[in-house]
Amino acid sequence: MVMSDSPEAGGVAVASARAESDLRRRPIATGEVDSDSKDGNLVAEETSSEDSVLGKITGDENKVKNEASVESVHGGGEEKKESGEDRGSKFAYRPSENPAHRRIKESPLSSDAIFRQSHAGLFNLCIVVLVAVNSRLIIENLMKYGWLIKTGFWFSSRSLRDWPLLMCCLTLPIFPLAAFLVEKLARQKRIKESAVISLHIAITTTSLLYPVLVILRCDSAVLSGVTLMLFACIVWLKLVSFVHTNYDMRKGTISVDKVDVVPGSPSVDSSHELSLKSLTYFMVAPTLCYQTSYPRTPCVRKSWVSRQFVKLIIFTGVMGFMIEQYINPIIKNSQHPLKGNLLYAIERILKLSLPCLYVWLCMFYCLFHLWLNILAELLRFGDREFYKDWWNAKTVEEYWRLWNMPVHKWMVRHIYFPCLRHGIPKGVAVIIAFLVSAVFHELCIAVPCHIFKWWAFMGIMFQVPLVLITNYLWDKFQNSMVGNMIFWFSFCILGQPMTVLLYYHDLMNRKGANW
Repeated sequence: MVMSDSPEAGGVAVASARAESDLRRRPIATGEVDSDSKDGNLVAEETSSEDSVLGKITGDENKVKNEASVESVHGGGEEKKESGEDRGSKFAYRPSENPAHRRIKESPLSSDAIFRQSHAGLFNLCIVVLVAVNSRLIIENLMKYGWLIKTGFWFSSRSLRDWPLLMCCLTLPIFPLAAFLVEKLARQKRIKESAVISLHIAITTTSLLYPVLVILRCDSAVLSGVTLMLFACIVWLKLVSFVHTNYDMRKGTISVDKVDVVPGSPSVDSSHELSLKSLTYFMVAPTLCYQTSYPRTPCVRKSWVSRQFVKLIIFTGVMGFMIEQYINPIIKNSQHPLKGNLLYAIERILKLSLPCLYVWLCMFYCLFHLWLNILAELLRFGDREFYKDWWNAKTVEEYWRLWNMPVHKWMVRHIYFPCLRHGIPKGVAVIIAFLVSAVFHELCIAVPCHIFKWWAFMGIMFQVPLVLITNYLWDKFQNSMVGNMIFWFSFCILGQPMTVLLYYHDLMNRKGANW
């Protein structure tokens, strides 16, 4: 062999010859092997495994044959021999013959390998640090301000003054009933189509203006006004879907959009008999899009509903704690962000961003996950895709498509595609959809606060340039991190704290006193 000229190769050959002579001199009778027990087997195993490894590294065929001869001698315990060889080979490696570096490898945190690694440990570290840091902040807050949650946080004597809003909320079902009667008359062709359209416009408009007038005439709590306006907006959206769908069924021009087509899902039947039962189910179901039938689950899981209710109570309490202990003290010690010192305003916004983010995330979890799933379970409503993975949104446009699926489906079905069918360009249709969303955001905030500064309206319309910017960055760099960070910064670090400060100080200027 060529390698025999080197001293290392000669040493290896001598060692191989000695091992072969030892094996020839060793008795192989079963009695002696049994008498030697572990020692005899261990010597043979270590020798054969060492020769095998060295033979594979140096290319010596004799060592491989030696391994085969040893295996033939001890053929009765192959499984034990294999495990012994593995153990022996681990200890038989020599530094000069076993290379430690065999191929090109990347560091785990390199840009090319970071997404191929598991980061479960770092994720656990982030959770531990998050819990530790927030625990310190809670202790510091309690030491600084004390326990700020009053006994009347959930209910107080002032809540009794909001009875007009409660009565208004209880009378909202009148409008769906009126729309049902109009549709019945239209199905029976007792009134003209122009009269049907006029009556539906009057009913839907009144269903929205009636709560607005009640709130503006009453000096009610802001939370009560926001709750009533949310109910009124939901009723309005459901009425529009009910009227629009039945109009299509009457005209026989039903068009099933691609976004609504789901394999195995029930389609709209124009011959379906209009019933008050189906309308009642639609008005309480966790959806804004009217259909004659919905996918249903076989039963109600009562124990599951109970667990979700417990979670809902817990996270609602967390939201109340964050608002009373953190948000209220911060905004009371702040100035108007557009009138005071700029650096001080930035400091207040950054300090307010963390508790606002927590409240927003808890609100999302309570409303879109817990409450809507509870309602769907009680009604056996099958389609429970109330949100998608909006936290991974690469652009602001993608966030608005994933964040609120009931509203998104309503916008696509009753705003976006009707605009396209009437020849309106896609970009203009998107702006119209944002315009409708901005109007409803302004109504839900400005009316309960009795302030019409258009902050919420401008905040939603500001999403249009953000959509263009993040779409441009995605097309140019194909990097999801840039758009995702812009989304988180614009919503959680800047947008929400800024809106809270603006409405709070405008409300204080209107009332001239603290809440």
